[in-house]
Amino acid sequence: MNGAKLARGGAALAVVLAVAGGLLAAIIGCTRRQLPGRMTNVSGLVAPLEFHLTDQNGVPVSAASYRGHAVLLYFGYTHCTDECPTTLATLADALQRLGPQADLARVLFVTVDPRRDTEPVLRRYVSDFGPQFVGLRGTTAQLTRMIKRYRVTYSYQKPYPHGDYQVDHSSAVFIFGPDGRARLLAQNGAPARIIAADLRHLLPARPAGAHEPGGSPAGT
Repeated sequence: MNGAKLARGGAALAVVLAVAGGLLAAIIGCTRRQLPGRMTNVSGLVAPLEFHLTDQNGVPVSAASYRGHAVLLYFGYTHCTDECPTTLATLADALQRLGPQADLARVLFVTVDPRRDTEPVLRRYVSDFGPQFVGLRGTTAQLTRMIKRYRVTYSYQKPYPHGDYQVDHSSAVFIFGPDGRARLLAQNGAPARIIAADLRHLLPARPAGAHEPGGSPAGT
């Protein structure tokens, strides 16, 4: 094998190891923090967006429901007191920085605690972060398929005497392009400005029908 092939092989291996390391490092509990992470290019390394779940309004949805949108996929649960609301607030900040482009992005919050996260609970929870946020839940079989597909993990902790419990879960945000292909991995602590900057490259300059301030919508 010549030097060029060795170099290409070494570079590919480095990317794979970086992604694997990022996923392992992202597995945390809601009461534990990590050092800020960085965005990782996962093009061709993570499976395309694919699932069948139910949204916060009880409507069955699939990956096809969000084609044409950049999708930020995050696994968590509404009783999380720290990591989940912090991450979702960061994503809301990132979308706000996009201006009109944010209309072409969706944050899919998949609960790993569907027993407590009923549709009304999810609906109230995601509404606090913005109109681009969607709460999703599924059966055990549906959730298991999705967890395996994206190689994330979660585990229920021993319940407290009053019956409440915590769930340790992966904290990475998977970012898919409008075509449903995985593009980026935002590890725990990625700042909103970096997320917004990378999202701009995945989205059109303006959503269809948008217009410059003081102008008229396209086609009118």
